[in-house]
Amino acid sequence: MINYKHLHYFWVVAKEKSIVKASAQLHLTPQTISGQLSCLEQSMGVVLFNRVGRHLELTDAGRMVLSYANEIFSLGSELQNAVRHRPKKSSLAFKVGIDDVVPKSIAYRLLEPALNIPDPIHFACRENDLDTLLTDLLLHKLDLVISDSPTPPDIDFRGYCDPLGKSGLSIFAAATLAERLQGEFPYCLDNMPLLLPASNTGIRMHLQRWFDKWHIHPAIVGEFEDSALMKEFAQAGAGVIAAPTAIKAEIERKHELIAIGTVEEAVIRYYAISVQRKTPHPAVAAITEKAREWLFKRVE
Repeated sequence: MINYKHLHYFWVVAKEKSIVKASAQLHLTPQTISGQLSCLEQSMGVVLFNRVGRHLELTDAGRMVLSYANEIFSLGSELQNAVRHRPKKSSLAFKVGIDDVVPKSIAYRLLEPALNIPDPIHFACRENDLDTLLTDLLLHKLDLVISDSPTPPDIDFRGYCDPLGKSGLSIFAAATLAERLQGEFPYCLDNMPLLLPASNTGIRMHLQRWFDKWHIHPAIVGEFEDSALMKEFAQAGAGVIAAPTAIKAEIERKHELIAIGTVEEAVIRYYAISVQRKTPHPAVAAITEKAREWLFKRVE
């Protein structure tokens, strides 16, 4: 029978790629961990690591064992969280990760249906880059991740990536800046100041392809990871921005911006990313169903 304490030591070492780093995390001596790994290898009859310089690399057998260990300890984390959040509290914890490139107004509308499920919800929302959020999702530190891109193909992810919907893309400008635009759209954007989201966003990639297609060369004056801050700069007339058409009315009203045209063929898609659980979270189904009713009708 497998010694799960030894398996846990192996799992940490595989993640850290170093016995020394693992020993610091586990508060054990490197000699102790090395001895336990040897016991695990002997009990399984395989070699789990090869030493490459100062680092350890998994053997083929080690990679197979790691895939099982990931599932075992992920399930253990889920069990611990499930017990911790049993209904001794008045509300159901719902931990959501928001990809930091998703506009906050989009994120709110996607999450709003969770407020209407029978169980009272206690939201715990945080923003970060997609890779970090997916790691926390696999460790069951999150119940759901909202993103504008699916799970990257180079990540070993065993879960669900449900399309929530899609939206067209529009160009917005403050009234003072819109008055300076000359000629027809989109040629009026040539040499105009432009505010862009971070380089890893779907919006930016669509914009770059679109500008190349029309041979337009705006002047990039700012790049932002925070879409709300970018809209504040746009409202002050610092540059034009692109944003989902699904929130056009809100952008025009809240940020006093004017929609001056649409980016043809550009479609921004949104996804709900989750992992398989023994007991699915009721908020996830509510979000998936309602989001599709809203966004799939709004590719404008």
